[in-house]
Order: sequence, then C-alpha cells, then structure tokens
Amino acid sequence: MSRQSTAEKKIDKFDPIYHNRLVNMVVNRILKHGKKSLAYRIFYQSLKKIQQKTEKNPLIILRQAIKKLTPKLIVKSRRVGGSTFQVPIELKEKEAKILAIRWLLESSRKRSGRNMHFKLSYEIIDAAREKGNAIRKKEETHKMAESNKAFAHYR
Repeated sequence: MSRQSTAEKKIDKFDPIYHNRLVNMVVNRILKHGKKSLAYRIFYQSLKKIQQKTEKNPLIILRQAIKKLTPKLIVKSRRVGGSTFQVPIELKEKEAKILAIRWLLESSRKRSGRNMHFKLSYEIIDAAREKGNAIRKKEETHKMAESNKAFAHYR
C-alpha cells in the first residue's frame, strides 16, 4: 500500500481580459525569461491585429487555428531488439493542444517580419485558413505516422 496520496490535477488558470484558458496556455508558451507581462502584451497586440485584419472575433479565429493545428497522431522512437522504430502513437487532447500551440509559436518565431505580435497574428490567421508552416508541420507528422503504421504493434 502506498504511503503517498495521489497528486491533485492542476486546473488551468484564466487570462485577465478574455477569461479564457486557451489564451493563458498560449501566453505561457510565449513566455521567455519569466517576463509574463511582455508575453501578455505581445499576445493581446496580435489579437488586436487579427481583429483589424479579419473583422471577426479573434478568439474564434484562435480556436479555429488551434483546432486545425491539433494532431491526432505523432511518432515516437522505440528501440526494439537493437533497431529503432518510429512508432505512431495517438495523443490525448491536452497533449495535442499543447503541441499545436508549440508549433504555432515556433513557426511564428521563424517567420520574417517586424515584431513578434505581427508574426504571431499572421501565423494564427494562416493556420485558421489551413496555410503556413505550422500546418505543414502537422501534415508532415501525420504523413510520418501513416507511413510507419506497420510498426504500431510496438506500442
């Protein structure tokens, strides 16, 4: 019998303006060197830019972008009998969403442009329209999982 109690699941917090968990997740991934106020400023400016560009609710566009970026499968390396196989694994909903946010921010950082909020806003708009580098990353991951479907029994 275990002496330790089970860990309680942490509940994601809401952001101060939109009271949305997804916004808080994105801001926490933008965060660098503990500068959360700067991360909030970058994200809110990018939402304002999305509002001006599309004339729609930026939260709906953000949700669409994350939904279209969320992968179903991912490949992980498994070492079996001296050789390494790329094994396709299904993701849980939260893990997939975190991965989608990471791909979105990674591709927006690589994008050429002036400021981070410009690059982030254009990457979110592209992801909602199913274009851009983040969508390409998702498609590559799905192709790899599809091509390595034969190794799925190594899970």
